[in-house]
Amino acid sequence: MQALVAGAGVVGLAIAREAALAGHEVIVAEAEPHIGTGTSSRNSEVIHAGIYYPTGSLRERHCARSRRMLYEYCASHGVPHRKLGKLVVAGRDADIPTLGKLFAQATRNGVEGLRMLDGAEAIRMEPALSCVAAFHSPETGIIDSHRFMLALQGDMEDAGGVLALNTPVERLRLTPAGWEVRFGGAEPGSLLVDAVVNAAGHGAQKLARATEGYPEDRVPRLVLAKGNYFSYVGRPAFSRLIYPVPAPGGLGIHVTLDLAGRMRFGPDVEWIDRYHYDVDPGRAAMFYPAIRTYWPGLPDDALVPDYAGIRPKLTGEGEPAADFVIDGPSDHGLPRIVHLFGIESPGLTASLSIAQEVVARVAEG
Repeated sequence: MQALVAGAGVVGLAIAREAALAGHEVIVAEAEPHIGTGTSSRNSEVIHAGIYYPTGSLRERHCARSRRMLYEYCASHGVPHRKLGKLVVAGRDADIPTLGKLFAQATRNGVEGLRMLDGAEAIRMEPALSCVAAFHSPETGIIDSHRFMLALQGDMEDAGGVLALNTPVERLRLTPAGWEVRFGGAEPGSLLVDAVVNAAGHGAQKLARATEGYPEDRVPRLVLAKGNYFSYVGRPAFSRLIYPVPAPGGLGIHVTLDLAGRMRFGPDVEWIDRYHYDVDPGRAAMFYPAIRTYWPGLPDDALVPDYAGIRPKLTGEGEPAADFVIDGPSDHGLPRIVHLFGIESPGLTASLSIAQEVVARVAEG
């Protein structure tokens, strides 16, 4: 089977690798001049344990399973990563019930090694911390996402797959001989393939609407949630990731570390209607009080703008978070095509498991 994957982000590359290793002829079409230029390159590079997601959801089903696969993959492929662990903390007594519910959710999800701590135990682990209770997740880690994507690309190409950059997919049409794929870019043209996977990220809805015969009412709305990050200019105060109990609209402003040991804070949640990645230095004013609920020693003027990411969400401000959408032939009725929508966090962690499901589902019809 010859398959086209639209989108060379981490999920698209993982799907292409899985398909190529299964013996299919694979072409990855990426509209941009480089792999992973969207959501895949603008995130905190956290390997998530699987704590937050409703049991039975696609996020929950894929996150913890894929996390285990991801650590093995990184070790076997030399992808830089580190299993640092994470503390989820309650800064006030009023937050303890929320912390308990989250711990129970993570336990239902089968996350390994979780341990509830009182404030003193957590502070012994991280002396700069201030909290009244916490739990420890030893399976949380960090990864070099670009090296991961390069490894996926290498596996895919070693198995005979091909990557086409600067190649936007503009239209899909089902013919008796297969899917006709029309390309734009500097060298427009068309190609006939047996199967298609729409892993275009922010462009997934547009491509779905350009798929002849795909029902319009199956295309979810695209909501842009911008997260701004600030980095800390001093010596890192923590050796693990620190997350407060979740805030409405997201996980709150938390501490992440990169592989060089730099400490970064974010994201806030900014609902936007156009793409822009500038980080407004003035937004630091809301970061300081949020961070000081668990790190009261944060000095004044210690945060500088770092980067921003935009998530392709399916629900907006004040609405419950939507699950991933993997829409296959048995759902929509068209043969050998799968559309993916809303694959944001924990998409990087979940990518290897998502890839297995998508490759299996392409063959449904």
